[in-house]
Amino acid sequence: MANVESELTPVISFRNADIINGETPVVYGLNMDVMPGERVYIIGKVGTGKTSIIRTIIAENPLRSGRGIVCGYDLSDISTDEIPYLRRRLGVVFQDFQLLMDRTVWKNLEFVLRATGWGANDDIDGRINLALEAVGMSDKAHKMPHQLSGGEQQRIAIARAILNAPDVIVADEPTGNLDGETAEGILQLLDRINKLRHTAIVMVTHNRTICMRYPGRTFEVADESCKEI
Repeated sequence: MANVESELTPVISFRNADIINGETPVVYGLNMDVMPGERVYIIGKVGTGKTSIIRTIIAENPLRSGRGIVCGYDLSDISTDEIPYLRRRLGVVFQDFQLLMDRTVWKNLEFVLRATGWGANDDIDGRINLALEAVGMSDKAHKMPHQLSGGEQQRIAIARAILNAPDVIVADEPTGNLDGETAEGILQLLDRINKLRHTAIVMVTHNRTICMRYPGRTFEVADESCKEI
């Protein structure tokens, strides 16, 4: 079902999409395209529906009205079996890291690969090594998450996000729980991934300064709508 996108085909495309939270619509008539290698911000006050858009992109929230295509998958009729393959092509970074606390960094990353369809004959070790090297965490593979600082945990979360060489990274307030210096390091890392890997970045943030320092297209969620500003 997935197609290979050209430079002219969006990796994410919504048309007149109503975004829900539970059963309640929170954003009506979303129109948004994200092109390969592009950086896009979604800003707005708490509770306006920013995270619900992210959950729709990753097929955690269903799309019941309008049209949404993400990495070639139609969100309106995506099957349960297809969702792991969609998520192979997406990387997701959360504010609260969402690492599994009962296993090592290595086992966290291995879990993600298994969950997205990697089998016994695939080069799981090589893929994990490359991801950890890319975020400067090669020496932390044996650590438990609680042994890492917040910034280190977020770097591991980014390693998890790039394991499958995704078309797009979706980041929901990725610096929200970090101090200023650590946050800047995370932003620089995402910027480097965007530029060197040509990976599109969709970031939810309340911090407009980020949008100015690392320029990209910006959408604002307010009054049950989301529009480019």
